[in-house]
Amino acid sequence: MGPVLAGVLQLLALIGALALAYIPVGNYMARVYSSTKHLRVEKWIYKAIGANPDAEMTWPAYLRGVLAFSAVSVLFLYLLQRLQGVLPGSMHFSSVNPAQSFNTAVSFVTNTNWQSYYGEQTMGHVVQTAGLAVQNFVSAAVGIAVAVALVRGFARSRTGELGNFWSDLVRGTLRILLPGAAIAAIILVACGAIQNFSGIHEVGQFMGGSQQWNGGAVASQEAIKELGTNGGGYFNANSAHPFENPTPFTNLFEIFLILVIPFSLTRTFGVMVGSVKQGYAILATMGVIWVGFVALMMATEFAHHGPALQAAGGAMEGKEVRFGVGSSSIFATSTTLTSTGAVDSFHSSFTGLGGGVAMLGMMLGEIAPGGTGSGLYGMLIMAVIAVFIAGLMVGRTPEYLGKKIGAREMKLAAAYILVTPALVLVFSAASMALPTPPHSMLNSGAHGFSEVLYAFTSAANNNGSAFAGLNANTDWFNTMTGLAMLFGRFLPMIFVLALAGSLAEQKPVPVTAGTLRTEKPLFTGLLVGAILIITGLTYFPALALGPLAEGLA
Repeated sequence: MGPVLAGVLQLLALIGALALAYIPVGNYMARVYSSTKHLRVEKWIYKAIGANPDAEMTWPAYLRGVLAFSAVSVLFLYLLQRLQGVLPGSMHFSSVNPAQSFNTAVSFVTNTNWQSYYGEQTMGHVVQTAGLAVQNFVSAAVGIAVAVALVRGFARSRTGELGNFWSDLVRGTLRILLPGAAIAAIILVACGAIQNFSGIHEVGQFMGGSQQWNGGAVASQEAIKELGTNGGGYFNANSAHPFENPTPFTNLFEIFLILVIPFSLTRTFGVMVGSVKQGYAILATMGVIWVGFVALMMATEFAHHGPALQAAGGAMEGKEVRFGVGSSSIFATSTTLTSTGAVDSFHSSFTGLGGGVAMLGMMLGEIAPGGTGSGLYGMLIMAVIAVFIAGLMVGRTPEYLGKKIGAREMKLAAAYILVTPALVLVFSAASMALPTPPHSMLNSGAHGFSEVLYAFTSAANNNGSAFAGLNANTDWFNTMTGLAMLFGRFLPMIFVLALAGSLAEQKPVPVTAGTLRTEKPLFTGLLVGAILIITGLTYFPALALGPLAEGLA
């Protein structure tokens, strides 16, 4: 079997598995967020934190809950790293320096999981499990909660209430992410991933010296890392490391974990707004972009432009021979079109155009299917913009799901799509203009610029992957990427929740003969076109200086 055929068959198997999970997982999540009953353990948690789970919140109150919880999480994780040197179970690792502690705390709380350090040489068991792994659960649950609040904004009318953040947070963690990650961890352990609390071991003699590896609760963190579209690995090699991702089957299984919740949330959306066809329209948009990007990535990485690539069957530099070009291309596309950032190969070693495809996937806003929650609310924002464009073309007030899209709604949607590109381009320009930051670039020219552009694209879009050639463990990059992650996560959430409150206050608009049918293929095509055109116009000059210049050289 040739490598191209193997890659296509893996893609088809993955699509089949996602299709089987779509309805049951989507319906289950809709029931979780629509139920009025609370589990006993949930009641204990509400009592401990002093929250009333039945109290409805307006969008400002919901936002205050999101920001307050995230601020406390950042502070806790920061202090945990600063105190690591005196904590038990830290494998004699010293405390993490202030700039890196800030960067890592922000990274994991914002669901970015950007890592400017070697995990196996920096973080002990306490920080990994009590700090990073916990944030992998709750940061993903925050994203789903905000998405559900926006869905309620479309589903409700004549009210400003969007549900209860604390209830949504706890339910997402306990009823969706925790059981899903537990099952996934058992499968990974059965397939060879490690799960222990062992110390550092010498594993052999290499060229006169020994190599050392430490153990850890790897399988459990790997499971939620992928299921929650987090991405931070226990080891620096991330999902290319055999302790995290031992076989081709686990590699495909991890891609499935990355995609299953973001895709299934479109079903949850359809059920909660009372029209599963609307969910299928959003699913189709996500699916068209995802399949298209996978095909484009495979084409660039399988291209044979020399005897070395012909002998290897594709561009094998930076890729695991266990997985090959096809599976690595699917993984790279899936991780950059979501907010995962996990890698089973190194994007800096991809072809010039292949690295550009990965970067462009993040620049779309990671909405196909995007992160846990963030993908759905990002796509719904783009749907609002698409119906506004359609309304302009026919001279009719735009409507979506029975809600009018007026000046207030469009201002919020426009602010949402502008804030992240502004962060990416401003921080990248500053890093290239100042004298010191360019010293972190391993490469010069177009590829070196791509390293910096990729870093801030990844940070501001809360992805977390990197072009490995950049030394990001400096005060400048730790601070600036930390700020990009903070602003890139919470500024869009402000606009999403404000839009949800505005929509929930409206009364429904009756469907007429002139209403745009947003469940039809025509709207899907319009939405795909709007996403690609808006992203292309925003980022084309920067892409032309980086991956396009390198790929066409």
